[in-house]
Amino acid sequence: MKRLGRNMTLFIAFAIIALLGLMALVRLAPVDPAVWNVAPPAATNPAQGVQPFTGGARADLTLPPDQARATLAALDRIATQTPRTRRLAGSVDEGRITWETRSALWGFPDYTTAQITPMGLTLYARLRFGREDMGVNADRLRAWLAALA
Repeated sequence: MKRLGRNMTLFIAFAIIALLGLMALVRLAPVDPAVWNVAPPAATNPAQGVQPFTGGARADLTLPPDQARATLAALDRIATQTPRTRRLAGSVDEGRITWETRSALWGFPDYTTAQITPMGLTLYARLRFGREDMGVNADRLRAWLAALA
């Protein structure tokens, strides 16, 4: 009985250490802005509105050229006011900005890039770790777009 209690204690201690290690990996992993602040891939089926995909979402906004720049500037203000979100790279002058948004509990990073295109503005949000984002990137894009209106 004593041995079972000791083994259970060791198992719990190991599980806690592994959990803390995973949390540290997620929160402290280095971020290379050059990897994330890249042009969104071309749309395979461009459509208005938010288009979710596994691990992220995109939105292609059709805008006149003069409105795309102003919309990107407004979007930057909205994004940087979003909790746990910071500008990772880019600027309105460059025509592309990437933001990092972290989840509240674990600090999982998601990256959202907005880029001025000949058709208007493309927003491309994706996760860094894992395969499934449970719709949080699509929800964030919808919230940001609603705030633009």
